[in-house]
Amino acid sequence: MEAQKSEVALADEFFDTSKKLKAEISKVIIGQEDVVNLVLTAIFCQGHCLLVGVPGLAKTLLINTIASVLDLNFKRIQFTPDLMPSDIVGSETLDNNRNFKFVKGPIFANIILADEINRTPPKTQSALLESMQEFSVTVSGNIYNLEKPFFVLATQNPIEQEGTYPLPEAQLDRFMFNLFLDYPSYQSELSIVKNTTTANRPIANKVLDRNQILAYQDLVRKVPVPDNVIEYAVKLVHKTRAKSEHAPEISKKYLEWGAGPRASQYLVIAAKCNALMHNKYSPDIEDVKAIAPSVLRHRIVRNFKAEADGVSVDEIISKLL
Repeated sequence: MEAQKSEVALADEFFDTSKKLKAEISKVIIGQEDVVNLVLTAIFCQGHCLLVGVPGLAKTLLINTIASVLDLNFKRIQFTPDLMPSDIVGSETLDNNRNFKFVKGPIFANIILADEINRTPPKTQSALLESMQEFSVTVSGNIYNLEKPFFVLATQNPIEQEGTYPLPEAQLDRFMFNLFLDYPSYQSELSIVKNTTTANRPIANKVLDRNQILAYQDLVRKVPVPDNVIEYAVKLVHKTRAKSEHAPEISKKYLEWGAGPRASQYLVIAAKCNALMHNKYSPDIEDVKAIAPSVLRHRIVRNFKAEADGVSVDEIISKLL
């Protein structure tokens, strides 16, 4: 009973803390409330985020701001065509005594900003696969564990295709959310211009430290989920598979490949965190619907007919919901 009480108290504290986090981030990032909410959700679910948007929408600034409100070690990796895997994970070098010594790369941090991740070849992108799934790095047969919490927040430009490489499906599947940043509204852009063209620069203060984040991550895992919510999440994923018995006509007509079991897992755990952020102790179907597009967007593949008919992935997802 005492444990339950303490978890309820921690859930209330989590709700208050998430409001403080958003308030601090909003000092620097104007608008984009949904994106901020989903990035924080991914962090508390031990997930990774891919932010897609045209240049100038503050993708990098958003990640820098989130790193500043969380008292964590932050590293930025600028992905370029000549970047090598060893530039990310590190490499072994000879020391003065002619012994091999492992020099850690920038991947050894709590928050990694993978800037313009699609500008480097798949060989280098694959250097992130083990770290994102296993939270470890293997070099010359030796396994080096990464300090938790560990998040990869990657950015990508959707319109410039020259000199870019498509992310492999295995890499895309490692990302919990694929978030699309749209242009700000007229009022938001007015506020952005007013706030960023003066001598006063807003500063976001630190709100959380490493131990608190780990405690909240553990709390999210403990949130109870009703069976009907789990069934809804799994059924939704099955609807994306054209050959599934649950597949509606739109999936059979327009989808080549559907989402895998990892999508079902992410739907449930993200719904848990979304419920806590809205001061609820257990998620409902509305929480699953709120995060479903970001979980499914990069996990379903349209066929040629969908492209010919101009049917987007988001349109298909909204009809499945």
